Amino acid sequence: MYNEAAALPLLHDRLQRVLGSLGMRFEIVYVDDGSTDGCESMLRQLHASSRDVSVVRFSRNFGKEAALSAGLQHARGDAVITLDADLQHPPEMIPQMLAKWRAGADVVDMRRRSRAGEPWWRRHAAGVFYGLIERLSETPIPRDVGDFRLLSRRAVDALNRLPERNRFMKGLFGWIGFESATIEFECDERVGGRSTWSVSRLLRFALAGLTAFSVAPLRLASLVGLVSAMVAFGMGAYYLVKTLMFGESVAGFPTLIVVMLMLGGLQLLAIGVLGEYVGRLSIESKQRPLFIVQDYLQAQDRAGSEP
Repeated sequence: MYNEAAALPLLHDRLQRVLGSLGMRFEIVYVDDGSTDGCESMLRQLHASSRDVSVVRFSRNFGKEAALSAGLQHARGDAVITLDADLQHPPEMIPQMLAKWRAGADVVDMRRRSRAGEPWWRRHAAGVFYGLIERLSETPIPRDVGDFRLLSRRAVDALNRLPERNRFMKGLFGWIGFESATIEFECDERVGGRSTWSVSRLLRFALAGLTAFSVAPLRLASLVGLVSAMVAFGMGAYYLVKTLMFGESVAGFPTLIVVMLMLGGLQLLAIGVLGEYVGRLSIESKQRPLFIVQDYLQAQDRAGSEP
């Protein structure tokens, strides 16, 4: 969660009612991704009043992928369910997810039936992104499946063993494999607050996904460079033969400028694509921690021992 104080009381109440009706031992792990709206004090109160609540609080805002990773590292159950704190992911779907897990699924993907309520540009952008990632990535990434899903213990352990810092969780969930099942659900309206996903953040997120699970942009840059070089050589041969046979009455300054601009632009494009990969390699080589936990309040089960 990030600045979800308005939704937190209702979220906790619905989670407690759903999980309490299952007749199972459970733990709720809240990951506070550097909130500044009073979430910290509310989470401390929930931890003090409930033996089932754990709180992981970051030292600053590290982002959604880091928060998901922290939740998976601190969750101790045989089945782990990830969901957003804004209640767009209905907790009432948890029993159906557990039924699929008991039937043998290690991963239960929750697919939105529709994107009603989202701006038109975001719906179209999502369609373009999933279309690209399906074609370019060798790892299957389910369409319209977000962070709402169930993972078995062995699936969580596999994810926690992955050392990479540039994490694109949608791709990592698919990369680990294991038997999966899919449930469709209706995405609810956001409760309180507003989404922090701006156009620039969505573009960075899409770029991270494309570069994390595909080298197609590099191959495309190479292909474009090859084609442009062939065109340049062809134009050079054409003007050479034309000049030798018929002469040239007009200086070739415009043609020269157009060719130089075209080749220069293509080179800069290829360097930019290459720079994205080099930059991510640089981040990985530093081996910085994915996140820093400022506070960790661990839940206890009703018998007083760890769940």
